[in-house]
Amino acid sequence: MEPEKADVRPEWAPLTVDLDRPSVARVWDFYLGGSHNFQVDRELARQTIAQVPDALVIVRESRAFLRRAVRYLAERGIDQFLDIGSGIPTVGNVHEVARATRPDARVVYVDSDPVAVTHSRALLQHDSRTLVLEADLRDPEQVIDDAAELIDFSRPVAVLLIAVLHFLPDADDPAGIVARIAARLAPGSHLVIVHGSADTDAHHAAAELYNKAANPFHLRDRAEILTFFDGFELVAPGLVAPSRWQSDQPAGTVPALRTPGYAGVGRLP
Repeated sequence: MEPEKADVRPEWAPLTVDLDRPSVARVWDFYLGGSHNFQVDRELARQTIAQVPDALVIVRESRAFLRRAVRYLAERGIDQFLDIGSGIPTVGNVHEVARATRPDARVVYVDSDPVAVTHSRALLQHDSRTLVLEADLRDPEQVIDDAAELIDFSRPVAVLLIAVLHFLPDADDPAGIVARIAARLAPGSHLVIVHGSADTDAHHAAAELYNKAANPFHLRDRAEILTFFDGFELVAPGLVAPSRWQSDQPAGTVPALRTPGYAGVGRLP
């Protein structure tokens, strides 16, 4: 097989994007069958799949959990969603799932990757009930202030942190960042998290590869992940493997060990 040719910068890629360093958002885009990724992203994805054969299962189960969680919240009246670390929109994204139940649902997508932001804005430019922000989770007050252009934070909001907190080192105080977000939320708001776990070998193998990317992994055990929900009431079945959270699949269809990490939904009393 001939080696893949190096990328020529496409029109949709901002000049600030480094074509020589992989991006988490673009690697996920490749996993999910998207086309907004570069050779360096595809190489990292393929290396990860070689080391972790279930990598695609992990990614897809994480997305399936996201859809179930959004549907669950929409069915209970939540019509505002703040998706931080949203990546590049794919079929079945938050606004599509939410609006199947809540046609007027408003969604703010936030990412720090310029490609994810540029592509999201192009896809959603005619949708007045979505907003795309280029912002950094490490400045949650700015994220919320900017999101307030569309979202009314005096009413319940669902904050989605899907596979993003494990890219923050302890030095950034991710638990403190989540607490700062929670301090700005109205009662009845919800927090939705997926986090890679230090409890299984699969994420350790992936972490070694992702350390080459712009956003290295920082794995945590279940007890550490649970602290992100301080002040929230966990929705049943609690903090579990993504494939086990209110799954609509028959029991045992996807073993928990094939979807390492933890997922949960918490409600602010």
